[in-house]
Amino acid sequence: MNNLLVMPMVIPLLTGVFLVFLRPYVRIQRIVSLLSVLGTLGVAVYILNRIQTEGILKLDFGGWLPPYGILFVADSFSALLVVTTMVVTGILLLYAFSSIGKAHENMFFYPVVFFLVAGVNGSFLTGDLFNLFVCFEVMLLASYVLITLGGRKVQLVESIKYVSINVLSSWFFLLAIAYLYGTVGTLNMAHLSMRVAEAGQDPLLTVIGIIFLLVFSLKAGLLLYFWLPGSYSAPPTAVAALFGALLTKVGIYALFRVFTLIFYHEPEITHTMIGVMAALTMIGGGIGAIAYNDVRQVVSYNVVIAVGFILVGLAVSTEAAIQGSIYYLIHDMIIKALLFLLAGTMIYLTGTARIERMSGLIRNYPILGWLFFITMLSLTGIPPLSGFIGKVYVGQGAVEAGAFVLLGLAFLSSIFVLYSLLRIFMNCFWGETIINEDDDVPLPKGMLIPCVLFGLLTVALGLGAEGIAVYVSDAAHTLMNPDIYIEAVMNGNR
Repeated sequence: MNNLLVMPMVIPLLTGVFLVFLRPYVRIQRIVSLLSVLGTLGVAVYILNRIQTEGILKLDFGGWLPPYGILFVADSFSALLVVTTMVVTGILLLYAFSSIGKAHENMFFYPVVFFLVAGVNGSFLTGDLFNLFVCFEVMLLASYVLITLGGRKVQLVESIKYVSINVLSSWFFLLAIAYLYGTVGTLNMAHLSMRVAEAGQDPLLTVIGIIFLLVFSLKAGLLLYFWLPGSYSAPPTAVAALFGALLTKVGIYALFRVFTLIFYHEPEITHTMIGVMAALTMIGGGIGAIAYNDVRQVVSYNVVIAVGFILVGLAVSTEAAIQGSIYYLIHDMIIKALLFLLAGTMIYLTGTARIERMSGLIRNYPILGWLFFITMLSLTGIPPLSGFIGKVYVGQGAVEAGAFVLLGLAFLSSIFVLYSLLRIFMNCFWGETIINEDDDVPLPKGMLIPCVLFGLLTVALGLGAEGIAVYVSDAAHTLMNPDIYIEAVMNGNR
């Protein structure tokens, strides 16, 4: 039954191929898309629960045992992210049905989304670095299409920057892989961990680790986020939400996996660098979030702040901090999708992205207004919403490690988030309405319902945090104890 491990990648991949041939049949594309998401989600949930009873699962392709063959590995960390990815994708597809437009739907929108999801899930599940690179490229190639879909001038301008920086980072990724293979002679992550431990992570390996840090930082938007606000503001709302919810999270996952499993022997160098970069990212993201009057830019800089906050847990590297980062990572995938949808819906209703040109929206669209308010509280970390538990655990881990500067900056970032979103709420939703009865744009239920679903999820994740506690705890324990992963891959189930 370990063959199921490949299904979260294969199902979206085959769905994407199948949908290419259904280009003229939009309604059938929508039905097939939802069925595919539900099927993949079911498989992912089954895998996650099997891990709790049987331990880490692996699949050796072609019967080639580690370290020689290609393999997929599922632990609680990767399985949790696959489950969250499919939940978010399913709800975003519901929003896309009402917002993306038939012109986009007839331009292979749904196939490309599933190719992107296949790359994301493959990145979470692969057990060797070269296949991580391959899955990254599958994901990025799909994102190149999605960012230009529609062909507006702003999209083409931002896509040049987005494609250029990702091609450069991919080149560095290959360079780092080549140096690492030349040094230790393997790319299997578990075997790499053993070889690096044997070598004691000498200066050469530490330099290679720093190259990986730069590569994944570009992917995640850690300090090197200059490309992110423009790129995430340009595409249609459903695409921007997909990017904000998923793409940076793959880079974050890679950082956690590589720097807890392979390059963890010199934390005073690598993890200190991660801590400094996380601190600067939170500061820069906070300044950007309060500096702009464009709703899309404010939302994009909130993505940057979250990246910095999540990686505080990796920099601190205590079990509590890692647990907090995992909680917050899951929360952020859900709440950032909601935030992008709310921002895009506001622009759809008013015809502008400028904060000063919106006012009183809550009078005409009360559900939308209160959803934005809940989103603001959740991102700030107000209990009992989903952002609270992650912030508490990260704070506890930082105190345990004595990282009080990072702790202060992490919670200062919450004030930046609160101020930036409160400014939008007070200016855009409160006050005198700018929309008279004749100009009132109806809000389609197909756009409102996905937002409500995300709002319910952030409340449920906060109130029901105990429901996923066992998974998060197991994920953090595995990350903090690489021997568990190594044993499962090298000597575990065949």
